[in-house]
Amino acid sequence: MPRARATLCTCLAACLWASPGRAAPAVVPPSPRTQVDAVYPLAEARSETVAVELAVTVEVDGRVGAVEVLKSGGAAFDDAAVAAVRQWRFEPARRGAEAVAVKIRVPFSFAPPAQPAEAPAAGGPAPSASPEQPGPAASEPAPSTSPEQPAPSTSQPVPSTSQPAPSTSQPPGAPPAPSASQPEPVLDVAARSRRPPPRAASDFVVERDVLAAPPRQSAADMLSSAPGVYVARAEGEAVAHEITLRGFNAAHGQDIEITAGALPLNQVSHLHGQGYADLNWIVPETVRSIRVTEGVYDPRQGDFAVAGSIDFDLAVPRRGIQLRSTGGSFATFRQLVLWAPKGQEDETFAAAAVRRTRGFGMNRGGLSGMAMGQFAFSAAGGWRGKIHVAAYAARAGLAGVLRRDDVAASVVGFYDSYGDPSANSQSASAARGHLSLELERRGERGAVTRMAVWTALVDFHSRENFTGYTQRGVVMPEWVGRGDLIEQQNRDFGGGMRLSHRTAGWRPAAWFNAALEVGASARIHNIQQAQNLLQAPQNETWDRRVDATVLASDVGLYGDLDLRLGKRVRLRGGGRADVLHYDIDDRLGNFIAPYQIESHLVGHRRTATGVAAGPRVSLEVAPVPWVSLFAAYGQGYRSPQARQLDEGERAPFAKVHSTEGGVRMSPLGGRLQLSAAGFATFLSQDLAFDPEEGRLEKVGPTRRAGAAVQLVARPLPWLVTSGSVTYVHAVLRAPPPATAENPSPPYVPGQLLPYVPPVVVRADVGLDKDLVELKGRPLGLRVGLGYSYLSPRPLPYGQFADPVHLLDASAAVRWSVVEVGVEAFNLLARRWAATEYNFVSDWGTRPVPSLLPARHFAAGPPLSVMGTLTLHF
Repeated sequence: MPRARATLCTCLAACLWASPGRAAPAVVPPSPRTQVDAVYPLAEARSETVAVELAVTVEVDGRVGAVEVLKSGGAAFDDAAVAAVRQWRFEPARRGAEAVAVKIRVPFSFAPPAQPAEAPAAGGPAPSASPEQPGPAASEPAPSTSPEQPAPSTSQPVPSTSQPAPSTSQPPGAPPAPSASQPEPVLDVAARSRRPPPRAASDFVVERDVLAAPPRQSAADMLSSAPGVYVARAEGEAVAHEITLRGFNAAHGQDIEITAGALPLNQVSHLHGQGYADLNWIVPETVRSIRVTEGVYDPRQGDFAVAGSIDFDLAVPRRGIQLRSTGGSFATFRQLVLWAPKGQEDETFAAAAVRRTRGFGMNRGGLSGMAMGQFAFSAAGGWRGKIHVAAYAARAGLAGVLRRDDVAASVVGFYDSYGDPSANSQSASAARGHLSLELERRGERGAVTRMAVWTALVDFHSRENFTGYTQRGVVMPEWVGRGDLIEQQNRDFGGGMRLSHRTAGWRPAAWFNAALEVGASARIHNIQQAQNLLQAPQNETWDRRVDATVLASDVGLYGDLDLRLGKRVRLRGGGRADVLHYDIDDRLGNFIAPYQIESHLVGHRRTATGVAAGPRVSLEVAPVPWVSLFAAYGQGYRSPQARQLDEGERAPFAKVHSTEGGVRMSPLGGRLQLSAAGFATFLSQDLAFDPEEGRLEKVGPTRRAGAAVQLVARPLPWLVTSGSVTYVHAVLRAPPPATAENPSPPYVPGQLLPYVPPVVVRADVGLDKDLVELKGRPLGLRVGLGYSYLSPRPLPYGQFADPVHLLDASAAVRWSVVEVGVEAFNLLARRWAATEYNFVSDWGTRPVPSLLPARHFAAGPPLSVMGTLTLHF
């Protein structure tokens, strides 16, 4: 049977590093030991040469791992190339004496038969057996064998000029075998340059194929594909999403360290919520992968790493120009322009998007715009760098929350807002601009030096009313009943840097290898804050609550030792210490009540400093290459809200003790990935939302214990499935802190922590396949599904929120440069609450106001259908 042959070029190393200004290669490319010819699919025989290009991961044992089709020649030719390359075996790539996993590009060229194919004559050679099922489009190597950030390269292949000989297995007189031009594999590990090996069983990397499987309306929505994560937009288009991670109601980011490369996204001492992280500026089409580390086991994890950390890897693997228009329900329209210049690295791109919507109910309209760009470059001395810049602005109306008893009595509709002027005056606006520069230099035997600097200006302004008409003035106590419309303003201008160096591996014996990384980080912020009560509709200020300036700085140091004992044991760990300093100018501090004699000027200036330090360690044992057992422990922290500090106070921190044990498995060449873990975390001071003040307040120490399971399968090159189940039992361990208003807060041992769902289930399915060929171009189909389930969540005063079931789906067909599709969100058309609360409110909907807590909710979007038109050039 005719075959297509592929061999490796012996001059690969010289081709990779021939460009001027590059340092000597840190990684020696792999070389083939065994090659298998690709079988020409005669049923799909064509008159022209068919080109297929694959991205192939060569693992540390020389086996082929993930295989991705970069350039398709049609489904049959793609399958033939993938089936062949999966049977190849390599001498693995090496950095010094250490084998490392790398990615190479392998092009196949299927030359047409000279004449129609004929059945072999009797006695001739039988057709070759069908190859094994092709593997995944993208997957991770076994955790025990993945390298510590292999050296990146962006060299391009040198066109081949040699023609291979016809296959010698042809019978006499048979037509010449379709041949493949000599592929020029190119070392391509830039995609792994920021992906260190996992620290624990719950250290996940969500790849682009999973992220792109179901429809997404924002980059934050992508987080829902990670185990134990639930994402909701309860406060409208211009406010950060609410995130729940493995038993932590992280609100807008209070318990999760969120970064985009070297750029930290959490805002310190934010008025609306400590650790506030707005992800709306990220264009979802530019997210290549997301690393979600659930737990605190890495010394690099800093402030807000309580539940864990999230890092967005921004890059565009598909090069060219993309124009995408989306429109549909509720007069929603979005226009995207994305430019990823061909011949440049994946991390070089520019994108801009505009979105407007009328909203799915009253007072929910919004308009936003964002622009971002990155440029990756190489410099003299072996340095590589990346410049990142972005700007974002948005404004949207807010419908606020509704009492469930008012909806049940038909006083107000499920998707409405109260007809009160104070409710209709709710809105939010946000703006930001930031700039970052990252530099990296790699040396021999794994040595790496990194430097980064960044600066950002972030502004937030909101007007929200949660409680109706319950507030009494502080400045003028006789003023009451003017409306609880809370105005918050938070403007943050800051900057910082990161430095780190990882030493070359020290290997005094064949079974022992050690490396040490030391690093430092610093950030400083100037924060302007104000909180007032407004009287609608003129929005006149009738009470003042906050007027402050905060100067906050954080200097952190860490050390991380990496020990490899033989091929099966790896011990990593060290410690981290952060010094935090605050200078607070509280212009409403030491407030003089109207009934007191004025004896001083209003205001309270103070400073405070504190240290947060703790160890992090993880142990990995790999009994076989595709199985890794993990045990991990670490201490993390959350910085305090600056205005809560007293003069000279040793700044208190919310300390977390995080423990975990689990297993990760990747059998079948990585086509199947399974992780399972049991965990427990102990937090010294938790926070919960206070609707009267519209911000987070202390609730006391808490404990969480549970388990999580994730399964990712890529049985076919065009199919990916991902599913996870997380269970957590979250309880309060001691009474909340006493206050003047509540000196003896109620407490029951084992009391469930409010707003935390005990069970979170997520499933994603993505299909992306070429069906037939029309006029020489493949007609492709893309289908995606995403399903989320949240069990009933406990609320204050013994209440429980309703469970949540959400199903999103999309389908698209593409031909040539055109792709047309449809996206449906909340396909089950369920009425659901994005968030629920239980507190006292008075909206004037009953003759006698009630002082009993009542169920409140913010409605989630109903069924929404969007049409998409995408042009790829």
